[in-house]
Amino acid sequence: MRRLVLPGLLVFSLVTLIVCPLVGPHTLSLDGLRGVGNDARIFWELRLPRVLLAWITGATLSLCGMVYQAIFRNPLASPDMLGVSTGAAFGAVLAIRLGVTFTLFGIIPGISAAAFIGAVAATAVISAVGTLRRGGMSEASLLLGGVAVSFLFGSLNMILQYGGGYVDTFRMMRWSMGGIQAVGFVPVLAAFPALAVIFVTALAFAPELDLFTCGENIAAARGVSVLRLRRLLFLAVSVSVGMNVALCGPIGFVGLLGPHICRMLCGGGHRRLTWSSTLFGGGFLAVCDTIARTLWAPAEIPVGILTSCLGALFFLWLLMRRQAPS
Repeated sequence: MRRLVLPGLLVFSLVTLIVCPLVGPHTLSLDGLRGVGNDARIFWELRLPRVLLAWITGATLSLCGMVYQAIFRNPLASPDMLGVSTGAAFGAVLAIRLGVTFTLFGIIPGISAAAFIGAVAATAVISAVGTLRRGGMSEASLLLGGVAVSFLFGSLNMILQYGGGYVDTFRMMRWSMGGIQAVGFVPVLAAFPALAVIFVTALAFAPELDLFTCGENIAAARGVSVLRLRRLLFLAVSVSVGMNVALCGPIGFVGLLGPHICRMLCGGGHRRLTWSSTLFGGGFLAVCDTIARTLWAPAEIPVGILTSCLGALFFLWLLMRRQAPS
C-alpha cells in the first residue's frame, strides 16, 4: 500500500498545479487563455504565479519541519515554534514601523530584506543560547532557546504594533498573519532557491536523519559528526525559512502538519519522507490558498489563518485518536 503513496502524492500535486489557477471568483475561458485579453492576463500574471509561489512555500515549510523534527527528535518542532518565523516577522514589523520604502537591487522590497535579517538574528540568538553549555549544541538547549526566542520576538512585535498608528498597525497585523501574494514570476523565482537548498540538504543527509531519530549516541557510533551536522542542518533550515517568510510572511502549521501526515502515510524513512513532504506540503498550501482567495470573494482571508485552523483541528483529532481506548 505504501508503494502507492508517492505516485498518489505526485498526482495530487500535479492536479493542484493544473486546477488551482483555473479556480477563482472570475471564471476563465480556455479560449481566452490563448489570447492577450483579461483572461490571459489574470491567468499568467496573477493566478499561475500565485499558485506556484504557494506550492514552493508549502513544500519548503514542510521540508523544514521534517528536518527540525528529526534533529530535535520532537514531533512538535517546527520553524514557527522555534522562533525563526517570529524573528522574521519582527524584522518586517520593525521595517513597517520605521517606514522603510527602499528596494534591494530594484526587485527585493525593504520589508522582505528586513524579514530575512530578522530570521538570521533569531537563528544567531538560538545558536548562541544552544552553544553556551559545555559540549556544544544539545537538543534540549536549542529547543528551549527557540521557544524563548519565539516568545521574545512575539512580545517585541506586539510592542511595535501597540505603539504604531492605525495604518501601520493594520499593515503589521496583516503581514504577521501570512499570505501568498504574487504579481508576475519574480516572487516565484525568488522563492525557489529556499526550496532547492532545503530539498538538496534533506535528500543528501537522509541516512543521517534516520540515525538522528534513533538518538545522538547511536548516530555518533555510526560515524556521524553530530554537532557539526546539527549546525549545518539548523543553518540550512533557518536560511530557507528566512527566505520564505521574507516573501510570504509567517504561515503556521504547514511545517508541523505536513511531515506528520506523510509519516503516517509512508513511514519514517527520510528519503521517502523528503519526497512525500515536498509533494504534500506544496499541494496542501496551494489548495489552502485557493480556498482562502475564493471562499469569501471578492475579499480574501490570509492563508496563514486557514492553515492554523486546519492544523489545530488536525492535532486535536490526533490527540483524541491516541487517547481513545483500543
